[in-house]
Amino acid sequence: MTEQQRGISVRDLVEADGLGIGLSVAAGASGMDRQVLSPRIQKSGLALIGHFHGIERGRIQILGMTELSYLRGLSEPQCHQAVRDFMEHDFCCVIVTQSGEAMKSPSPAPDALVAHANELEVPLLLSPERSSKTIVALHGLLDDRLAPRTRVHGVLIDVFEVGLLLLGPSGVGKSEVALELIMRGHRLVADDVVECHYRPPGMVFGAAADLLRHHLEVRGLGILNIKDLFGVTAVRDRKRIDIVCQLVGRAQEGESDRLGLDERHHGILDVDVPELLISVRPGRDMASLLEIAARSELLKRAGLDPAREFLGRLEGTLLGDESAIPHGAAVGPLRPVDRSGHRSSPVLEEPPESMVGLPPARKK
Repeated sequence: MTEQQRGISVRDLVEADGLGIGLSVAAGASGMDRQVLSPRIQKSGLALIGHFHGIERGRIQILGMTELSYLRGLSEPQCHQAVRDFMEHDFCCVIVTQSGEAMKSPSPAPDALVAHANELEVPLLLSPERSSKTIVALHGLLDDRLAPRTRVHGVLIDVFEVGLLLLGPSGVGKSEVALELIMRGHRLVADDVVECHYRPPGMVFGAAADLLRHHLEVRGLGILNIKDLFGVTAVRDRKRIDIVCQLVGRAQEGESDRLGLDERHHGILDVDVPELLISVRPGRDMASLLEIAARSELLKRAGLDPAREFLGRLEGTLLGDESAIPHGAAVGPLRPVDRSGHRSSPVLEEPPESMVGLPPARKK
């Protein structure tokens, strides 16, 4: 797996769908191919007074009403000098927020920004929205576009809203299992190449490559268009990876965890994703096993862990200590419940040891 470092051009930023802050280009159009390299956004107040420590050229710079009011308080030569010193740091772009008010003020600030942006080929963008809304919208886009990325060979499928990433050697049957799950009503995300990207805090999402989206390759059948075969409800564009399912042959199975207490993890982009090791054998219903894995994950999200509850019941029974039994876990077989809601008394299948060897009680 190879991580990828990506950037986004200022042109793509302006043309991005759904950004919702009405970006437009006021000056510096010749620099629209500059790259935004960091999702962090900087307010440039200190930079205007000559304090450039921590200012990075790959970050978007925001000029709001506070910064523009400072420039309005300067004389024309001072304003031009402050703007030029600021623009000479070769930023990827500068965004002026609340532009309808800021750029129409009777001061040299708007003319200075436009003049030096054109001279130094630094894109000057305008947004009619407030700085807070502009920053939130930009963060959402940049966190997605600039997130650490990698590619994984496998199949990603959505089972009961749980993202299962199927990994294993070529020919082990990943695509066949995915096809069976799709026929049971689950949704394909990606086949063969899963493009993974990190999203804070500590999540990994997977999606299909553009060329392979909605397609599944099955040996003997070729490449299938799942969207055309089963409809739009059988596919989705991306999904969080919740469980990694390693499909292995019997020879690679090794020692397996019979109780499900040993927690395995698979690292993707420095995130430890829970991992299951599932042996592929003739006659095993792999689709059902993966459905159960998804159901079990949903139970764990609700705070229920059957394996650990069973272990607690076992320890409580062996030690005779009810405090070792998890809250809500039943000891022994459940007794029937009558109509009033009370459980009936347990039936002793064998007499206790203290009664062994005693003669039967006589009837009075």
